[in-house]
This record gives sequence, C-alpha cells and structure tokens, in this order.
Amino acid sequence: MIKLEGEWKLQLDGDKQGLVLPFTDTIDLPGTTSYARKGPKNEEALISALTDEYLFEGQAWFSREIEIPVELAGVSCRLYLERTRMTTLYIDGKEIGSRDSLNTAHVYDLGGLAAGSHTVTICVSNTGYPTKGGHMTSPDTQTNWNGITGRLELQFFAESYLCGIRLTPDVAARSVRITAKLEGEAEAVLTVSAGSFNNAEVAGHVAEAQTYVLKPGNVDVEYILGPDALLWSEFAPNLYNLALAVSTGEGGPADLNELVFGLREFKADGDKFAINGHKTFLRGKHDGLIFPLTGYAPTDVEEWVRILGISKSYGINHYRFHTCCPPEAAFAAADLLGIYMEPELPFWGTVTEPSDDNHNQAEQDYLVSEGYAILQAFGNHPSFVMMSLGNELWGSRAKIDSILKEYKEFDSRPLYTQGSNNHQWVPEILEHEDFFCGVRFSRSRLFRGSYAMCDAPLGHVQTAEPCTLKDYDDQFVPPERVNSTDGAAGIGGEIQIQYGTEAKTVQADDASGEWIPHIPVISHEIGQYATYPNFEEIAKYSGPLKAKNFEIFRERLEQNGLTHLAAKYFAASGKLAAACYKEELEAAFRTKRLAGFQLLDLQDFSGQGTALVGILDAFMDSKGMITAEEWRTFCSDAVLLARFPKFNYISGEPFQADIELSWYRNISPDSVELSWSLAGESGTLSEGTAVAELPAGANYFELYQLKLELPVVKAMTSVKLSLGIAGTDISKSYDLWIYPDLSSAGLEEVHVFKELGEEAQARLDQGGNVLLMPDPDSLTNAVQGFYSTDFWCYPMFRSISESMNRPVPVGTMGLLIENTHPALRNFPSEEHSTYPWWNIVENSKSLIMDGTDHNWSPIVRTIDNFERNHKLGFLLECRVGEGKLLICPLHADKAAATPEGRQFLSSLTSYMGSEEFNPQTEVAIEELARIIR
Repeated sequence: MIKLEGEWKLQLDGDKQGLVLPFTDTIDLPGTTSYARKGPKNEEALISALTDEYLFEGQAWFSREIEIPVELAGVSCRLYLERTRMTTLYIDGKEIGSRDSLNTAHVYDLGGLAAGSHTVTICVSNTGYPTKGGHMTSPDTQTNWNGITGRLELQFFAESYLCGIRLTPDVAARSVRITAKLEGEAEAVLTVSAGSFNNAEVAGHVAEAQTYVLKPGNVDVEYILGPDALLWSEFAPNLYNLALAVSTGEGGPADLNELVFGLREFKADGDKFAINGHKTFLRGKHDGLIFPLTGYAPTDVEEWVRILGISKSYGINHYRFHTCCPPEAAFAAADLLGIYMEPELPFWGTVTEPSDDNHNQAEQDYLVSEGYAILQAFGNHPSFVMMSLGNELWGSRAKIDSILKEYKEFDSRPLYTQGSNNHQWVPEILEHEDFFCGVRFSRSRLFRGSYAMCDAPLGHVQTAEPCTLKDYDDQFVPPERVNSTDGAAGIGGEIQIQYGTEAKTVQADDASGEWIPHIPVISHEIGQYATYPNFEEIAKYSGPLKAKNFEIFRERLEQNGLTHLAAKYFAASGKLAAACYKEELEAAFRTKRLAGFQLLDLQDFSGQGTALVGILDAFMDSKGMITAEEWRTFCSDAVLLARFPKFNYISGEPFQADIELSWYRNISPDSVELSWSLAGESGTLSEGTAVAELPAGANYFELYQLKLELPVVKAMTSVKLSLGIAGTDISKSYDLWIYPDLSSAGLEEVHVFKELGEEAQARLDQGGNVLLMPDPDSLTNAVQGFYSTDFWCYPMFRSISESMNRPVPVGTMGLLIENTHPALRNFPSEEHSTYPWWNIVENSKSLIMDGTDHNWSPIVRTIDNFERNHKLGFLLECRVGEGKLLICPLHADKAAATPEGRQFLSSLTSYMGSEEFNPQTEVAIEELARIIR
C-alpha cells in the first residue's frame, strides 16, 4: 500500500472549464477546499444555517506525483478514495474513468503501473449530482463541500486475492458464513482465524484456525467460532479480529484481509426488536452529519468513538442517519460501543413509476445503486442492523416495496423500512418492510408528543394539562370506523403537506384506511423542542463554518433593547425544553407496544431555519440544561415511571401514583426493591420501600401503587417525589406543588378592571391602585399564551404554515420570571416555566411591548423566538401619574378554577395591598393605550 495523504497541487475551476495549467495552489488532503480556506471568501451571511466562509462549488483539480518502486511494478493495484464527491481520475494525463457515489469509496482499478514516477490527477465536482443528496450535500448540515476527506491510497494485490467479502453471522451455530470472489487463475488455500479483542471483563476467546481449498470464482465457506464464542450487543459489544489469509503455494505474496466481526442476531420479534434473543428498546437519535468545526464528517474512528460515546452517556443506543450514510469510521466506532446503526438513502422526495409525471429513471437507478453500494461497503459491521430508503417519501408504494424486496434478496442481514415517516398522514405498512417508522397511523392516531402547527393536531406535550398518564397504546388499535374527514380513511384526491422545508400538494388516492401494525413501530423525529440561541457559542466556530445566523439574531435582540436578557432567555427556554423532553420520552417508555424512538435531537440542528432543539449544542457539548445522569433517568435501558393525574394539589389532598418499570436490560432479576420518598424544604415528609416480583420474559412491570396523604400547608409548597431501585443506578424524581385551600383568589379585595377606561383612569388620577386584567380574547397587540416551547424553529414553520394557509405557530419559548419580585412572594417560582404556570399561561396573552422604555421591565416575560424578538410582557407594573398599575392579560375566572390559579391571583392581590407595591417606571396613558389594544 502507498498512502497518498499530504500535499497535493490544487486548481479551482468554478465554471467547470477544465484544467488550466500550471497549478497555482496547494492543499493538504484529506480535507476540503473550505476547510483549507481556498478560493474567494464568501461574503454572504446565511440566516437559516451556518455560513460556509469559503464555499466553493464547481470542479476542484488535485494532482501529485507518485513513485512506484520496482518491487511493485506491474502488480495489480487500485486507487482508493474513501469519502468524496463526483470524481474523474487521470493517470499521466490519461482519463481512467469516473465515479459518483456520495456514500461509499471511489475505487479505480489501475491494473499494473510501471516502476517510476506517475502523475495522479483527480477532478472532484460538487455540482450536478445525480440526486439532490439529502443531508449528504445539504448546506443545512455538513455543507456541500468539495474535496476528499477520507483515506487516499494505492492498494496492491497478490496474484490471487479475495474481493467482495461478506460476513453473515449465525448465532445459533456460533459460526460465520464467508462469501467472496477469488480473483486470479490458480487454486488457493484460505486460512481463517479469529480472536476476540475488546472485552476486558471476560477472558478473550480465540477460535481454532481452519483452512479451505478455493477455486477461482465464487467462495462460500462456514467458519466455526465454537460454543464459547462471544456475542455482540449493546450490552457487551464483543468483537473479533477475523483474519482471511490466501496463499497459492507458488511462492507469490499472500493476500491477507483482516476484518472486525461481531457475532449477533438482530431481528424483529413481534412488536419489538431482539438482539440475540433478548428484546431491546431503541433509544435513537437523528443524525444529519453536523460537524461545525470542519463542515464534513470525520473519517477517524477515535472521533466517532468520542461522539457516539457522548450520546451513549445520555442513554442512546441507536442512530438514524437522515438521508445520509456516515463514513466507515462511524460504523467501526458503533461496533466498539454497541450502537445500532441505520443509514438511509440520500433521498427526500417522490418515488415514481415510469408512467408518472416527472419520472426520473436515471435518478432512481442511481439511488438504488447507492443502496447496494452501502450494503456492500458497510454490511459486515455488526452495528449496521437497519436501513431506510429515505426520508418522508411519497409516490408509488408498489415501487418502494419492490426496491425493498430486491434489497432483501440481495442482503438479508439488516432489517429494512420503506423510509422514515413515508406518506405522512396516510401511511401504510408494506409487504417487505421489517419495521415501521412514522409519527401517526392516521390523521388523528398520533404516537409522539409534539407536531408542527401545519401538521396539526398538535401533541399532548403541547396541548394537554400536564400529567404522567399518557401513553400511545390506544393509538395502535384503530377506533370504530372513522369518518371520511379523518386522516387516511377516505381522504382521497390531493392533500397539502409539509415537504421538507416547504409545502407540497400530493396525491393520497391510495391511502389504505385504518390499520393495526404487526411489526415493530419506531416514533420518528420526536421532540423538536426549541431553545433560544446561546450567543456565547459564536466564539466556538473557529473552522470554516461561521455562526453568522447567531450574529444576526443577536443584532435583532440588540435592536429591541433586549441583549441583556440573552443569557437568561437561553437558560430559561432550555429548562423548559428539558422538561418537555422528559414527558416526551416518558410517554414513549410508558407505551408497551412501541419498539423505540428517534429523537430530533440530542444536539442542535444548525440549518433549516436554525433549529436549536438539542440539550447539547452542535459541537455535542452540554448546554447546561440537564446533566447526562438526570437525562438517563428517563432515557435508559431501565426507566422508572410514576403515573399520576396532575402536578398541582390542594393541601391535604390524597396522592396516588402507579409505579411502573420499563426494563430492557440483558439480565432480569426475579424481584426488585423499590424505595420512595416525598421531601420538601423541611426534610423528608414520607418514605417507604416495597418488594416487587418481576415475571420472567416481560419488559414492563407494575411495581407498586403508592398512596399517601399530602401534607397540610399554609403556603404554596413544592415537594419532590423520589423513586429508586435498591442496588442499581435506576432512579427518578418528580416535582409536585401543594397549595393552601383558598376559598377565593382575593380579587374582591382590589380594584380590578378589564380595560383602561374612565373609571380606571380616574382611580389612577386619584393616586389609587389598579389591577388591569384585559380580556385576552379582545387583545390584538398580543401573543397567545402557549406553555410548551416552540416546535423546531419559528421561521421555517411560519413560512410553511403561511404557504399552506394554515395557522402559524405561536412561536414562544416559555417564561422568564423575576422570581424574587414581591408580587410573586406567595407564588414561589423558578426563573423558568414550571407546571404551576401551565393553566395560567394557557388562559392568557402577553402584550407586545416593542418600543417601550427599556427600563420598563416586566415581572414575568414571555420569551419570543429569534426571528421576531418581541418584548413580551405577561405581568408588568408601572406608575401612571399618582396611581399605581399592575397589568396581567389573563382570564381570571378560568385561572381561579384551579388551585394554582387562585394562589397566583392571591399573590397579586396581596402584593397590591402591601407597601411593597411601588412601581418605579412612569408610563403615560397614551403609551399604555398603544400597547394594550
């Protein structure tokens, strides 16, 4: 082998005019033109994604001299380019050929080269792809880079050698089937040996070497590892070094292939997946190859071990790659860590038949060939267990199913799905798919907690009063025959859908109606809870990608005089997003028929409007919202769950919770000891233990029904319910709130007005105190109260909703609360939204205060998104002449129907009756009239 990493000559050819000599620049490969900062600087500033500061699109020509030593002269060799775009190769000025795979290595057969110096020239083009390329080429993720980012080498081969090696594990026989092709004209002897190498906890296993006599052509042998062979799984990712040595006995050099192999069986088992006979629950994350320091995916194993290891520390055991396939290093790292991988064809579109309008046979053939290439290149990795045909595909179900059928006939090792969330509102399970990935079974049968407004109905995390009872098991069984207005049943004709980052009209004539899934179901892209940008992150973009979108968002905030709140916006929205994720994931774990989920996302998504939906930033660094340890309490192979109907209680009210356990560890005890406690600021209020039996073969256990009387309180009190399993790392906690049993909210004790009319103004003129509670329904200069944080990102879904003539999202990100303010003394709060605020927020609006005095600071703000950046006030006070005014646009009657609402209103009235009610900001009646309308 001759490695070709290092300095190459470079010529950029943006207009694709061809190579013009002499070369005028150099570049180090592997790498990209952008990473090397070659070409003109890009002065554009993207708002919807990161900006590639040295974006280059066109042809880049790379050239260098190589030296073939005498001993390798005439030896069969190939040029191997691991990760690139579309290439054309020239040797000594002669064109050898072209390759166009976006997912797999470009390999050129050069025959035998003469000894001495040769010129290798490679033209790489990143325009005019055979397909759009999904996240393989998207500026939203790894960018449309140009270069070669993986191994560059000349590979030399013996007179007889193996190619196309496929390893098929057989767990029952403790063996591996080896198929390949023996190139050459002579018979050969194949010697196979294997030894485990990566498990420090058990003794290594070395299998006995075995030999096989081979004839040129197809090879098919079985290698017995033996009864003590170690199995690969997420729990124990045991790997073998498998050596395949070919010799001809004619004195020629031997051919040696060393492969990493894992003995495992991953299959669908009813409504679950099973690894080596043990059921597992997929705790997945979406991945779009976002690497902001380089703009391209790494090709070294160590970096992927670091990345996947971070995800694993947050309980993740599965990766779904959105319209892309990662480099081989990612599979190698997943092999080491026990991560279940699902690459996906780089396609986000419509699969057509030849008779359909806009049919593109060349693109379809290319995509199908990419699937075969992915299977051939990476299929030996034990982590490669699943494969998808694309993202949110539409079109011919028959054609999609025929592609599945052909893939399964070619390679039955991975499990296949037709795509991720295909046919959106009108999905259907296809004959040849092994699992289903989507968000609904019909328009109203939902199985995730949040949706875009254009994709309504919204999910329970967005709309339902908080509780821990929700699961989706009832959605797996259709209701009585639905009418034609619901989802799939009889929908027919054209429907308008979200299609990527825009809207599209599609045909839904072939919808199948209501159906019951009979294969494992994975919930697609769950979560998508947005947080405000962290402008401190801007400095981290030291590579070719710059966060100019963040800079623009910061400038918008500055223009509205809110820059001083940026860090608090980031922290408060993040805490709310983490709480939303907790309920989202717990609902999935409470669902006995669900096989897993795929988060969108554990990390921020840099594009598509800038979707800051991660608890980690784009660099996979924590955003400080939640620790990995706490996240694993609701995202792990064993999760404690407490089912109870609400978070807010009256003093002395009975509390009941059904304690359950989701268990997908490889070893199950016969019983567990549950401990529980209820504690407040004064210490432990109640505690206990209970022993529960765990029936063999189950994955979901009802451990205990907890019943207790909540303490009698004279003030609003927060308590924590803590659960744990003795002798394990399994724990869980929930915050509850207890309120005094107030007979009224105390509004009768103050002067309450719904509008700033003559009577209210007269009282203010006389130096009186006024509580102004405008009717939210009558306000137009206001934003609707919405407890949950925004879905994905406001700019993208505002645009989609407008193009579909549907309501735009509310677009807010929770509350920022001045929790030390005396108005909230009797309603103690965090600085961020918590469940005592849910009913209050949902029955309110927040006033748009743009252009008001910067010193007029609301007591309770609503955080707006980074596109609008409104100054939003929910609870605010001011001085009007000699009078004092407290403003809260709230349906007081609806709030007062709940204990938390009565407590909030009581806190306001108590404040207004105290000497502490002393607003400092003077506001004119005319200014108030401008904003309260």
